[in-house]
Amino acid sequence: MKSLNSLMSLEGRTALVTGGGGHIGEAVCESLAELGAATIVLDVNEKSCNDTANSIKTTYGVEAYALPMDLTDEDAVRSVPESVLGRFGGLDILVHCAALVGTSELEGWAVPFHDQSIDTWKKALDVNLTVPFQLTQACAELLTASGHGSVINVGSIYGLVGPDMGLYEDTGLGNPAAYAASKGGLIQLTRWLSTVMAPDVRVNAISAGGVWRGQPKPFHDRYVSRTPLKRMATEEDLKGAVAYLSSDLSAYVTGHNLVVDGGWIAW
Repeated sequence: MKSLNSLMSLEGRTALVTGGGGHIGEAVCESLAELGAATIVLDVNEKSCNDTANSIKTTYGVEAYALPMDLTDEDAVRSVPESVLGRFGGLDILVHCAALVGTSELEGWAVPFHDQSIDTWKKALDVNLTVPFQLTQACAELLTASGHGSVINVGSIYGLVGPDMGLYEDTGLGNPAAYAASKGGLIQLTRWLSTVMAPDVRVNAISAGGVWRGQPKPFHDRYVSRTPLKRMATEEDLKGAVAYLSSDLSAYVTGHNLVVDGGWIAW
């Protein structure tokens, strides 16, 4: 029987993380690199992309590669496997972190329901749901050839439950319908892909609760009061989930949505 250290090791494997320059994406990249994976950081923000790649290369001594890209460019998405294959010879882990989130500054986004725009709705579904479909499809051959293929979709509790809009009163924050719908769709896409890509590739999701990033005090206090563990999440809280689903610790797990929310949906 293999040791836990052996099961969690990602040495010799290559991981690609979309949105890798963001808050959660950077934590995901660090987790994979810490376990030994060569890591490709894909992000629309070129500076964040390069900064994250350089940081994990220096800190963890693994190969790290910055791949700045606008994932709404379908041709660019389709070019990813060729770039990965040419530099690393294969792909073992694909993590979809890139997303339009509740704090994204878009017109007709984090506003009352009657002001939410169709254009922003379409953009959210494109980035949050269509892109994971397209990129997984494009990388399917590489992941299948891996022998350890693992896809992780980063969802949200709002793909599982409806929002309490009272949390947002007088805070300037919002909870767009398109965010919830796209994350709900992503969780169902996870289930669909898990059976279609089996037995060669495992597909799972991580649904995070609210992550503390200096939100207004009224929102923070209301959120914490409704959370059994009495705090908001930090990026560090997701590291264990990433380590589990990306490695052979979860070799017999697919189609699962691992909820990391401090108990939010347990009420």
